Amino acid sequence: MKISVIIPAFNEERLLDATLAEVQRSLKPFADLNWDTELIVCDNNSTDRTADIARAAGAKVVFEAVNQIARARNSGAAAATGDWLLFIDADSHPSPELMQDVADAIQSGRYAAGGVTLRMVTRNTFARVMSSAWNGLSRLRRLMAGSFIFVETKAFRAVGGFSLELFAGEELDLSLRLTKHAKLSGQRLVILHRHPLVTSGRKLDLYSQRELVGFMIRALISPRRVMRSREECHPWYDGRR
Repeated sequence: MKISVIIPAFNEERLLDATLAEVQRSLKPFADLNWDTELIVCDNNSTDRTADIARAAGAKVVFEAVNQIARARNSGAAAATGDWLLFIDADSHPSPELMQDVADAIQSGRYAAGGVTLRMVTRNTFARVMSSAWNGLSRLRRLMAGSFIFVETKAFRAVGGFSLELFAGEELDLSLRLTKHAKLSGQRLVILHRHPLVTSGRKLDLYSQRELVGFMIRALISPRRVMRSREECHPWYDGRR
């Protein structure tokens, strides 16, 4: 068994080093099972030291010139050689306990893919409320958060990976397509919840509540138009870090 860990990164020199260290530490349960792992960082056209930091940490670096999270994840996956793909965002820290849960899910044979609930590092009350609401919806509808997705490689390739038409919400689209695909083989998606992923609440520091709520309202009113527009999805693409 081989697990390919893929981290998309756009101008992440401030957080990437710590993330890579935590990710490498968390991989011990796979090593205990004698599973192979590889670490891939997709440099999504960064203008800082992201690629250098990744190489120094021992990661394989691939480059994606088009600044789009779906493309970055797909480019990392294209370079992967593992039986399973594990996508982790550059501002998120998994624990060994979470990885053990991933290993158990894989070994069960019941799942084609899965995600995890989130624990956002922030004192912002709005962020905590939204995070709790997301965790409930995620478990109820089996929707994966983009910050942590594990998926069998053959299933990921069978559904065509992340949609290149979307600049946000691509993980929700993938969740729905993988759910349909998994049913064909008597499998399903799972949302792990015993050991939530620790993830950054930095968007709440970088953007006002008004900006974020405004984006969510526009996305609810016209999801097709908003999610397909880089300009509308500016919190992911305007370079604020």
